[in-house]
Amino acid sequence: MTCRPMNRCVLFCVLMLVALGAVAQTNVEVKGIVEKGAGKKVLLGGYRDMLTQREVMLDSAVVAEDGSFAVRCYANYPRLVFVQIECYSQSFYIEPGRTYEVVVPEFDWDLSEKKNVFLDPVALPMLFQNVDSTELNVRIMRFEEAVDSFVSANREKLDFRFHPDRKVFGELTRMVERRFRPAGGEGTFFDRYVEYTLLEMRLAMHMDSRKRLASRFIVDEPLRYHDESYMRFFLAIYDHSISGGTKKLARWKMADWIAKGDLDGWLDSLGLDPLLQNEQVRELAALQALKEMYYDKAYDRQGVKQVVGKLIEKTKFDDHRVLAESLLESFTDHEKGNEVQGFSLPDVERRMVSLDDLKGKWVYLSFVRVNDPHSIKEIETMAHFRDTVYKSWPDVVFVTVACDREFQKMYHLLKNSKKGGRYATWTWLHFDGDYRLLERFGVTSYPTFVLLNPEGKQVYDYTPAPASGILLRGPWVKDKDDREWGEYKF
Repeated sequence: MTCRPMNRCVLFCVLMLVALGAVAQTNVEVKGIVEKGAGKKVLLGGYRDMLTQREVMLDSAVVAEDGSFAVRCYANYPRLVFVQIECYSQSFYIEPGRTYEVVVPEFDWDLSEKKNVFLDPVALPMLFQNVDSTELNVRIMRFEEAVDSFVSANREKLDFRFHPDRKVFGELTRMVERRFRPAGGEGTFFDRYVEYTLLEMRLAMHMDSRKRLASRFIVDEPLRYHDESYMRFFLAIYDHSISGGTKKLARWKMADWIAKGDLDGWLDSLGLDPLLQNEQVRELAALQALKEMYYDKAYDRQGVKQVVGKLIEKTKFDDHRVLAESLLESFTDHEKGNEVQGFSLPDVERRMVSLDDLKGKWVYLSFVRVNDPHSIKEIETMAHFRDTVYKSWPDVVFVTVACDREFQKMYHLLKNSKKGGRYATWTWLHFDGDYRLLERFGVTSYPTFVLLNPEGKQVYDYTPAPASGILLRGPWVKDKDDREWGEYKF
């Protein structure tokens, strides 16, 4: 069918708008070379917000045969991002409209199997190309080097544990002003980064009180939600200033309001504090306090979640609604009752197995490394009880995910080792280099266990290991009593 002239014009305009929209979605590019990294996955991510510091993936790419890669994102303000390959990452600031060229030199990717890089992180080595002295990261690096050098040279007079010398800190401030602050005050992201970093140091060294700093720089000033250095300063000012109790509001009274889910009464009472009379500041500080309360035994967790839910419904500040939603999600990331996102991984024969196919059964999921002695100990226990569990409770299945970088390690254990036949009697999968999968399941050490109920939901916040006795006293045992085994109740 032939389009009429007017229709062709409309169609052309629509296509142009779509094309322009697609281009507008990315205005920052990070490209470069990963030496001897062909086939590895490169992730570009950042914080969703500074309150929860939950990570969000912005883009990903697979390193080409020649070692090249490119990842892109959109930014309308400077922000902190990170480039991650496997379980190694490096962070830096990006600015709208810029292209960053980097080189990742040769690197020992096996470090993660020699030490726990989750508890002792190893930075991804990255060399930036074609940058000059005006680039934001270069300016921040030089500023931090100058401050670190000054503090190191005067460490006895600026020791946080004692009473830092105000005169020496004044010398530091003047040095920074002379070298890094323009006479006219540009008001750029870098200028604010310098200002808020020094203010945080003043707070930490007790050069100024919370009250004075908040009154001058927060209470009557616009809230810069998207400026990460400002938010870092804000969170430092109100750190545990509410959840720990205030002069106007005792901690026990606050805990009572939270347990009842009384958002309005609690916020009104917080307004008695001069630093919290500004409604917008009070609500943001309250969100920070709710995050702290959730991990404080003095407060009822369900009450905290209920108050956050009410704030989502009632707040008139859109930024607070987004923060509250993110906060509520962060509470349930690895919480019992949370529905686990499925995955598909290869078994020992390289056939893909989907976790979703196991719904309707209790899935005792274990993440191990085959050369790790603690993992082997628990695998031995699983092998010992496997026949009893499978015979007595047919709706229970074991699934073990081998997290060694090399697939052959799992294959050799199951196919060539003396005890491989015993271990191969349940489902074994290889994590296939999916390090984000490990992060989703909260795997920071080996072995780690996760129990899923027939609906695919997590049963425990922290699932007990086989040696605890869970395999014979788990929730699938219909005639079990209510005894408690250590800190776990099965």
